[in-house]
Amino acid sequence: MSNEPVLLEKSGGVATVTLNRPDAANGIDLPTGQALMRAAIDCDEDPAVRAVVLTGAGKMFCAGGDLKSFAAFGDALPGKLKELTTNLHAASSRFARMDAPLVCAVNGTAAGAGFSLAISGDLVLLAESAKLTMAYTGVGLSPDGSSSWFLPRLVGLRRAQELMLTNRRLTSAEALEWGLVNEVVPDAELLDKAQALASQLASGATRAFGVVKQLLATSLQEGLETQLELESRGIAAMAASADGREGIEAFLAKRPPKFRGA
Repeated sequence: MSNEPVLLEKSGGVATVTLNRPDAANGIDLPTGQALMRAAIDCDEDPAVRAVVLTGAGKMFCAGGDLKSFAAFGDALPGKLKELTTNLHAASSRFARMDAPLVCAVNGTAAGAGFSLAISGDLVLLAESAKLTMAYTGVGLSPDGSSSWFLPRLVGLRRAQELMLTNRRLTSAEALEWGLVNEVVPDAELLDKAQALASQLASGATRAFGVVKQLLATSLQEGLETQLELESRGIAAMAASADGREGIEAFLAKRPPKFRGA
């Protein structure tokens, strides 16, 4: 396997992004943050990519920030963390804003920034053996990687406070019960299940998926009338698109639609 910290493979409209530092628990150091940002931009810019799978190599999804590399920076660490989070957050933003849905296949423990990445997917599949923990305050740090935005929206403020302040470790069953993930999957079936789901999404109306993502992102921020206007503009734009026209024509003709992501 390549020694690149992040792998990007494309097939059949699906891009698979793999955190590739298994000997370091897929910890995120500066080169990994930079590579993840480049992979996210690549997925966002390539019109052939219509769904993305994010996973980790080896037994862990991601143990969070690479504390060993952090310690090596000495007094320069605060500035280096700003550089690292700038890259990590650019990746998170691209994944969230791109039209293609992001499927997170969480193959093992997700801690710290790994937790943040895991729950940021549009759809999240979790291996049965996986565990989730915020971990940040346990080493005297605070959250990054988007969890302070996603977590309260997914589980509410009280549970977000509990996870961030106590570093409670959630089992896969608890994560499912709390609404952090969509499905718990046997470990050996996880990647195949995620790829099948991504392939299904890749045959769908990609731009319409993008509008769905935008509407959900604004739904807890905007007032009713603003959100209604965004809905009106979104459905009108999709009706004018090639996929919108194809969807309506296919429905009337009582045949399966053939979406092209346009």
